[in-house]
Amino acid sequence: MKSLSMKNVSKISLALAVFAVLAAPTALIAQQNKSWEKIPIPKLHDFNPHQPKRIELKNGIVLFLQEDHELPFVSGSVLIPGGSRDVEPAKAGLISLYAQAWRTSGTAKMDGDALDDLLEAKAAHIETEGDEDSTAVSWDSLKGDADQVFSLAIDLLLHPKFNEEKLQLAQQQEATGIVRRNDDESEIAERESAKLAYGANSPYTRQPELATIGAVTLNDLKAWHERTIGGKLIVGISGDFDPVAMEAKLRAAFEGLPPAKAEPARHDVFAGPKPGIYFIDKEDVNQSDVEIVGMGTDRHNPDIPALAVMNQVLGGGFASRLFQKVRTELGLAYEVGGGLSFGYDHPGTFSVVALTKSASTVEATKAAMVEIEGMTAKPFTQEELDRSKDNLLSSFLFRYDTRDKVLAERERLEFYGYPADYLVTYKAALEKVTLADLDRVAKKYIHPDKLAVLVVGNGPEIKPGLDELKLGPVQTIDIAIPQPGQPDGNGKK
Repeated sequence: MKSLSMKNVSKISLALAVFAVLAAPTALIAQQNKSWEKIPIPKLHDFNPHQPKRIELKNGIVLFLQEDHELPFVSGSVLIPGGSRDVEPAKAGLISLYAQAWRTSGTAKMDGDALDDLLEAKAAHIETEGDEDSTAVSWDSLKGDADQVFSLAIDLLLHPKFNEEKLQLAQQQEATGIVRRNDDESEIAERESAKLAYGANSPYTRQPELATIGAVTLNDLKAWHERTIGGKLIVGISGDFDPVAMEAKLRAAFEGLPPAKAEPARHDVFAGPKPGIYFIDKEDVNQSDVEIVGMGTDRHNPDIPALAVMNQVLGGGFASRLFQKVRTELGLAYEVGGGLSFGYDHPGTFSVVALTKSASTVEATKAAMVEIEGMTAKPFTQEELDRSKDNLLSSFLFRYDTRDKVLAERERLEFYGYPADYLVTYKAALEKVTLADLDRVAKKYIHPDKLAVLVVGNGPEIKPGLDELKLGPVQTIDIAIPQPGQPDGNGKK
C-alpha cells in the first residue's frame, strides 16, 4: 500500500472541506426543523373587548357610543327592524328598491343629487341598505364635518322625500340584476340550495321577479318607511368625539320620537330539504358546483360552541377532514368545505360545498358524503380538537380587533336580544369543549339520510351520470326567469 503524498493529502482535505460546506445547509435545515417544532406558542391574551356605552331612551330606542380617538373620523348607523322577509310575496324586491330610492331621492331640504355633490366634496358618505330582517342608514366623515353630516343623515332618516324618477331607476337596475341572475353558477347553487333547505316559498328564499318589482309603487316605499321608522331603532356612533356632547346630540334627535313598537313574533316553520339528488343544467361551464344541504340551528342553542368546533373538524380550513381527503389526498375538488350555520333568530343551514371538474362530479360528491357520514363513525382525535379550538379562539383577535367591529357586534346582539356578555361567555364555552362533546353533537346534528344534493353543472360532461349516486331519480330544477304575466317556477303569475 502506497503512502499518500502531500499533494494528494491536500486534494483530499479540500474535498472534505467542500463536502462539509455543501452538507452544512442540509444539517442546518434539519436542525432548524427540529427547533421550529419546539418554538413555544404563547398563551392568547385575555378577551376583554372595549365595550361601547349603552343608553336606552324612555321610548325604547337604544344608543351605543364607542369612543376611538386614534383617527379624526366619526361614523354612525341606525338599524331599523323589518326587512325582505316581512314583505308580501306579490311585491318581492321592495326592500332593495326602497333602500336605493331612499338614498337617491334625498329629502325635502336636499335632493339626492345635491347630497351626492356635497358629500363628495367632503370625502364623506351617507348610505342606505336593506336586508332580510332590517334596513339601515349609515354615515361617516372627518371629525370636522361630523356635525353637518350627522344632521344630513338624520334628516334622511326622519324626513325622506321619495322620488318617482329614482324609483324607476332603481327598478331598471333591479331588473338588470334579475335577467342576469343565472350567469354565475355559484350564485345559482347558493340560491337554489337555500330553497331546498327552507322551501321555495319561504320568506328567507323568496326572490324578486320582473313582475313583483314592477308592482312596487312610490306609495309602497312611503308606507314601508312609516311602518318601520317607529320600531326599536338601534343607533351606534364610533370615532373621535366628545361623549357628553354626542349623547346630548343623540338625545335631541331621538328622544322626541314616539315609543318604539315591538316587532310581532315570527312563527316560521322549516321542514328541511327532501332528500334526493337535484340538478341544474348549465352548459356554458366545464365544472360542477355541488351543494349538500340540510338544516342547521340558531345561536340560542347551548350546543353552539361544540358545533363550532365540530365545523372546524369537518370543513373549516386546510386541516379539515373534507379538505384533507377530498382535495389534498384524492385531488377531486378545487374547493371544498362547510358545516352547520347558525342564524341569530332562525335556523341556519347545513351546507357542504365542493367545486370540481365535470368528469369528477360523482366521485367528488361520494367522497364528500363519506366524510360527512364519518363524523358520526370516525372518532375525533385530540389533535383535531386542539387545532380546531385554537383556530376559533385565535380568530377572536381578528374578528374583534377594532372598536368599530366590537360596536357592530354589540348592535347585532342588541337587535336580536342576546345578552351583552354573549361573546365573552361564548369564548369561555369554546375553551371547555371536549372530545365527548364533539361525539355527542355530531351524532345529534349530522343526519346524512336527511340531506339533499344539488349539482349545478354541464350535464353532457358529467360522466358517469348523477344516477350513479343512487339517491333516487335525478330531479331537474327549472331556473328560467319568468316574464311579467307568465307563471314562475311555482306556477304563480
